[in-house]
Amino acid sequence: MSKPYKRKEKKYYMKKEEKFKELQQKMGIFFHNISLLKQAFTHSSYVNEHRKKPHEDNERLEFLGDAVLEVIVSKYLFKKYPLMSEGELTKLRAAIVCEPSLVTFANELEFGNYILLGKGEEMTGGRMRPALLADVFEAFIGALYLDQGLDEAVIFLEKIVFPKINAGAFSHVMDFKSQLQEHVQREATGLLEYTILDERGPAHSREFVSQVSLNGHVLGNGSGRSKKEAEQHAAQMALGKLKDQS
Repeated sequence: MSKPYKRKEKKYYMKKEEKFKELQQKMGIFFHNISLLKQAFTHSSYVNEHRKKPHEDNERLEFLGDAVLEVIVSKYLFKKYPLMSEGELTKLRAAIVCEPSLVTFANELEFGNYILLGKGEEMTGGRMRPALLADVFEAFIGALYLDQGLDEAVIFLEKIVFPKINAGAFSHVMDFKSQLQEHVQREATGLLEYTILDERGPAHSREFVSQVSLNGHVLGNGSGRSKKEAEQHAAQMALGKLKDQS
């Protein structure tokens, strides 16, 4: 009875090894200590069902990865948005490192395919559970940091997270008009004025074009589906111009 069981265990082990090899090849990241990578994808339910072999779940790596992620993202935002207040930076960082965002990153990397789960957790859909996926993403960052250092963790986030920030994926939590107003008030440079230059398109799909000026000098233009959105984009352009001038 024991021999077939052992053959089954060996076959499963080989399959698991191949999956982690595939994951590394897909990402172009190769771990020096492969056990750290495996631990990052090991859920506590798997550990509970495989007590005969020593396994460690990913909860400690998740703790570390959460801290590493916050430090790297904080530094990136601090340098990218020099005119943004502490409160705005905090709000933006929270949107980037929150569970829904981490789940998006994990799904894009197909991390769910590589998680080691117990049978019960597997049967109840744990592989696609948002909290579990977010934890795995943070655990992976923790494992990468331990294995290859902070610089490699930064390179990873430059590929996965930073492009989304640059593309405006989190602009819904960024109040560019307030940032611009605060900057002008700090510098005591004058009065901001927003003007709607154009309204175009059919009634069900209007597009507005806005312009923001400071003491009559145009700082930026922007467009959007509403006047408010157009003004926000104009303010965003203005902030970029002020950043370049500083």
